[in-house]
Amino acid sequence: MTDRRAFPALPALGADEFRALHERVRRSVGGGGAGRGALELITPERVVAAAREVRSGRRVSLASPVETVRGPDNPEPAGHRMTGAVAGSVGGGLDFARDHFDMNVHGDADSHLDALCHVVWRGTLFGGTSTDGLTADGAAKLSVALAGDGIVGRGVLLDIPRLHGVPWLEPGEQVGAAELAAAEAAQGVRVGAGDLLFVRVGHRRRRDELGPWRAAEARAGLHPTAVEFLADRQVAVLGSDGNNDAAPSTTEGVAFPVHVLAVHAMGLHLLDYLQFEDLAPLCEQERRWSFLCVIAPLRLPAATGSPVNPVAVL
Repeated sequence: MTDRRAFPALPALGADEFRALHERVRRSVGGGGAGRGALELITPERVVAAAREVRSGRRVSLASPVETVRGPDNPEPAGHRMTGAVAGSVGGGLDFARDHFDMNVHGDADSHLDALCHVVWRGTLFGGTSTDGLTADGAAKLSVALAGDGIVGRGVLLDIPRLHGVPWLEPGEQVGAAELAAAEAAQGVRVGAGDLLFVRVGHRRRRDELGPWRAAEARAGLHPTAVEFLADRQVAVLGSDGNNDAAPSTTEGVAFPVHVLAVHAMGLHLLDYLQFEDLAPLCEQERRWSFLCVIAPLRLPAATGSPVNPVAVL
C-alpha cells in the first residue's frame, strides 16, 4: 500500500488560478463543447467494447438505499407513503398496494445524477448556454433528458482509501491527479477515453460505521486540479461515493469547484453519493477494476438531475 504521507498537501487555488484551470479543461472538449457534452465520447464502438468487460456475469448496484429519515446530512429526506391497500383497510375483493415518493434530488445522502443544466457559473451553463431556459417549469436545455436513453459504457473504479491502506478518507481530505494515477498503477487498470470513472473516498463506509454528519460542511473529495486528469483521459462521466467536491472548499470564491470544472467547463454528468462497498470486494475477488456499467436516470424531460441506480456487471 502507498503511504498517505507520500502525497503532499494540495494547495489552495486563488480566483485567477481557478479561472485559468477552468479555461484549460474547457479547451479539452473543443472550446466549450456542445450537444450531449462528454457523453459524445461514448461511441457505439466503445459501448460494444465495454460489453466485452462482462466475464463472470456478477452484477452489483452502485446506489445507496433511498433514505426517508431526517439526519444531519439529510434535512429534507425523501418522502414515501402508502396510498392504497394499507393494512386494516383491505377488503375481501381486489385491491392494489400503491405508494407515493418525493425527493430533493440534489441532497447530501441519496444517490443522484447531475444534469448539465445543474451548474450555473458566471451567468451561463455548459457551453455558454444562456440561463434563460431555467424556469419554474424546469430546464429547457441541457436537462437530464440528454441521458434519457441511458448511459452505458466501461466503468473504472479507483479506490483511494485502498491506495492508502485505510477504510476511508477523512472529511476535508482532497484527492489529486497524482493519487488517481497511483491508484491506477496499484490496481493494474488505466482510465481511457469514454470511460465512466468512479472514485471511492470511503464516504459511505464512514457514514455507515460512524453515523451521519454535516457533509455539507466537511467531506472528502477531489482537488480541483484532479479534473485535469479527467480531461487528459477524456473521461465521459464522473461519480463518487461523496459529492465529488471536498468541503470546505479551498478555492477562492467557489464553493463547488469540481462541479464547476466538470459540469460547466467539460460537460461531464456527475453522480454524487453512490456507494462502492458492494463493488470494491467483487473487484478485489476478480482482480480487476473495470466493468460494464449501466446508468438509467428517470425520463424527466426538464429536470436538473435524477435519482439513479447504476449497475456494474463484471
